[in-house]
Amino acid sequence: MRLLPFAIFSALTASAQAAEQPTTEELKKALEEQAKKIEQLEAKLNTTIEAMEATPTSNTNSRTNIGGYGELHYNNFGTQEDIDFHRFVLFISHKFNERLRFFSELEVEHSYSGEGKPGAVELEQAYVEYDVNNSTTLKSGLFLVPVGLLNETHEPDTFYGVERNPIEKNVIPTTWWEAGASASFRFGEGLTLDFAAHSGLEVDVADFDIRGGRQKVAKANADAFAYTTRLKYTGVPGLEVAAVIQHQDDITQGIADASAQLFETHVAYQSGAFGLKALYAQWDIDSELADNLGKDKQNGYFVEPSYKLSEEIGFFARYSVWDNEAGSASIVDTENRQVNVGVNYWLHPNVVFKFDTENRLGAQDGSGYNVGFGYQF
Repeated sequence: MRLLPFAIFSALTASAQAAEQPTTEELKKALEEQAKKIEQLEAKLNTTIEAMEATPTSNTNSRTNIGGYGELHYNNFGTQEDIDFHRFVLFISHKFNERLRFFSELEVEHSYSGEGKPGAVELEQAYVEYDVNNSTTLKSGLFLVPVGLLNETHEPDTFYGVERNPIEKNVIPTTWWEAGASASFRFGEGLTLDFAAHSGLEVDVADFDIRGGRQKVAKANADAFAYTTRLKYTGVPGLEVAAVIQHQDDITQGIADASAQLFETHVAYQSGAFGLKALYAQWDIDSELADNLGKDKQNGYFVEPSYKLSEEIGFFARYSVWDNEAGSASIVDTENRQVNVGVNYWLHPNVVFKFDTENRLGAQDGSGYNVGFGYQF
């Protein structure tokens, strides 16, 4: 009888241990539940990380951007061959808030500057822009004059040809920047009116060279300001049509009392692979000195059809005519004509290689070719 209690206790202990030991099925189910919980936690963690990456942080760096562009040119015209890193440009912009922004552009031209050197270091833009409302924007500082096709947008991947078209070099002195203030009014349906009051040109009375009259806001003579008005329409997809009028009371800044007016109009159209650009510009200078030189009228135009064979390859042809001595007093043929035909190859939407042939006719004569590459970021 003494063994009976011990036997009963042993039987009860064995039964309890058997009840506490989980079965294989229960273990499998527990592991599956744990795996599901881990997957849910990983999904939540990934969602949180993506949200953090997509949400702008509040520090200054997130509102300050750096960009730039550059272009290298090789020009071959028989006895004249040149290679030049034409432009190296850095952009710095900052967003103070949703309505107020700063933008700047610093450029090194021709790679090397200094006394007796071909290059220059230039501040081309430094302005503050403010959105008064959804339809009105104000700008103040040093900015690009609102004229032509290239003056405000001239990154190398945005246009055909190694060199910029000669009209927006010799008649419109691109790149052309001044200091002052401007206002843009957007009326809806793609219609925009821009008005700018800014510093002006100072041409030499010996030649009335428009391009040479740029003061580049470097201790510039401000005796006579200039006023530019542009009306632009972009209401049809792929189309831009614009007209510009600029007036300056004295383009010599007090030397010859020569008022000047610039008129420019252009169209740019892109429909699928086909593109077309055309521009006309003319200066009228009211001065006896300019009249005697045949420089009281200076004008030019170009027409440029293009076709993109693919996203990477595009072909173009450009016919340009200009005359910086188109006034009635000119007694010789001073009209220049130029034909460019070439191809752009975009290795990336922002990296382009270019080749074109160039035939010069009229007052200038000669033929050659240009090779280049450019980028922006």
